[in-house]
Amino acid sequence: MEKISVIRRYGFWGTLYLAKCTLFTKLNFRKARLIRLPIDIRGKEFIKVGKGFTTGKYCRIDVTDNETNAGKIIVIGNNVQINDSVHIAASKKVTIGNDVLIASKVFISDHNHGNYGGHAELPQDSPLTKPQQRAPYIKPVTIEDNVWIGEFVSILPGVTIGKGSIIGTMSVVNKDIPAYCIAVGVPAKVIKKFNFENGIWEKI
Repeated sequence: MEKISVIRRYGFWGTLYLAKCTLFTKLNFRKARLIRLPIDIRGKEFIKVGKGFTTGKYCRIDVTDNETNAGKIIVIGNNVQINDSVHIAASKKVTIGNDVLIASKVFISDHNHGNYGGHAELPQDSPLTKPQQRAPYIKPVTIEDNVWIGEFVSILPGVTIGKGSIIGTMSVVNKDIPAYCIAVGVPAKVIKKFNFENGIWEKI
């Protein structure tokens, strides 16, 4: 197979753009492969990325102000790829494992303005209170190795997505998804699980 040069593939201006992105990447996250500009990164000192990290354009990765936290709050493993307009927001902990692929326009957050889920440990928030004045509801998010997340997916506080699972496009994940499953819908529900004995994704 013929190897296509960078200039032939991206053109002169595209090659200059890639050079600019490469310089930004090496100055800010040396282990990363390529961070495409523009990107909005807030709280860089609280963010750790592994080898081979790649982003699309217009991504937003931010750590919100939370004085109770120490150390890295957003931890991204090796060979993770996130595509255009992905927003990752963390107050306590968002962990993304190795070899995770995240499509465009995905939202991942470990916090919410207020509590609406009937959790006994916290009082419910009133709709009469201004959203900005409601106490944050914060629970860590974990995405394990080899997960593939489709476009327009939202992953909400307190969720763990197990190894090798797939989240279908436009799903809202508000509960844990077991390993080696396919989940779709609003809210996301498991529809298939991989059977290692026969090598087939089986309907649930």
